[in-house]
Amino acid sequence: MLVLEDAAPRCLDCADLGHLVYLPRGDTALTRRSREESGLSVVVVRFNRRKGRYEREGVLVEEAALARAEERCLADAEARRRRRARDARLRSAQDAHFAELFAAEILRLFPGCPADRARGIAAHASLRGSGRVGRSAAGRALSEAAVVFAVRASVRHVDTPYDRLLMSGVPRYEARRLIAADVETLIRTWGEDRDARTARDGSAV
Repeated sequence: MLVLEDAAPRCLDCADLGHLVYLPRGDTALTRRSREESGLSVVVVRFNRRKGRYEREGVLVEEAALARAEERCLADAEARRRRRARDARLRSAQDAHFAELFAAEILRLFPGCPADRARGIAAHASLRGSGRVGRSAAGRALSEAAVVFAVRASVRHVDTPYDRLLMSGVPRYEARRLIAADVETLIRTWGEDRDARTARDGSAV
């Protein structure tokens, strides 16, 4: 571990941090309490070249502070375990409800889409922590653009040879061009019932 000081690397001892101990990330309560107990603490980061950014790896804290934090965590470990379990059940219920809403919106926009397929698309797009469109602000608001994006992505990967083209070395932009017509045909087919119903209701010309 090195510290940048005046644009030059310094070892921990040279930076007066050699007396601290390293606590890896992973236990949020222990990390928070260790920093509360420690008069001096330092965040440890590592540069991820693939993502082009620094990512948190852990913290440096005083050894005595870490020991006190561990005692505090042991004292209420059971209460925190029960709270995590309750929170997990609540998140699971919220996620299931949101996936149902997302699937219903898919079927509203694309009534020709099979119901089980709509549920599958919704579950995939709205998976917590995935970074997919369903977890974006637009997705959580059930915007039409986000829903269409999720459906289009599913059609591309499931109903066309797109993935096989990528695996065979075809560049992504070229693979998308090759399967674009197939994607649009299925998207249009799934949406035809809605267009016909809209026309019958007199809300479209």
